Amino acid sequence: MLTEQEIDFLDTYGYLDLGQLLTPAQVSQVNDRLAELMQVEGDNAGAELAESKYIRHPKEEGADRLADLVNKGPIFDVFYTHPRVLAGIEAVLGTHYKLSSLNYRAAKPGKGHQKLHVDWKNAAVDNTYKVCNSIWLLDDFTEHNGSTRIVPKTHKSSVLPDEGMADPNDKHPDEIRIIAPAGSVFIFNSHVWHGGTTNQTAHDRRSIHSYFCTRDQPQQIDQKKYITQETSERIGEAGRHILDV
Repeated sequence: MLTEQEIDFLDTYGYLDLGQLLTPAQVSQVNDRLAELMQVEGDNAGAELAESKYIRHPKEEGADRLADLVNKGPIFDVFYTHPRVLAGIEAVLGTHYKLSSLNYRAAKPGKGHQKLHVDWKNAAVDNTYKVCNSIWLLDDFTEHNGSTRIVPKTHKSSVLPDEGMADPNDKHPDEIRIIAPAGSVFIFNSHVWHGGTTNQTAHDRRSIHSYFCTRDQPQQIDQKKYITQETSERIGEAGRHILDV
């Protein structure tokens, strides 16, 4: 599902634009469902994150969060089963991977900035990658609304942002921004330096992250703990394998 050129780009730069995998109608339907969940869950939105000891900042100030989307409707199945996404994950992690978490993040107006970081124990690796992310754009990502920044090629570095920069909150001279229309999907090796930026608009900047890890690593959200019978039956054997349930 990926060309040799796409795989080479992902390996070299640590990220890959998969293009628009969701239609405008799908984006609208997903956003409607997320808004419904935010209203229903209220102050408990994202509560599953707080129960995970593997997430550093479960209640991020300045961002709306939802978690465990696997069990919150079939509309979210595509986010961890799309063949193009799985091909990208496999290109980074090999064939022995599983979903770690499926979460929603919306950077609020005036908020959303993150320091540059990596997603695996804040540790560098030696070309043996443990985690890989995909970010699904539910709004157009622009220079002004808190789009994700990535420092290409840093997944191959033995230095972490805290070590290589005076202040990882600063702009890196080599960073690029994910700028693309809603419905687009980007794969990025989660060992690459990355982080959110400040949303300078009056509207939320919405996205879903389907985050994967190798099968020897703990999941951010324990899929066995949360899986419902309805979800298990709906997704079939292939889906259950991806969730490791």
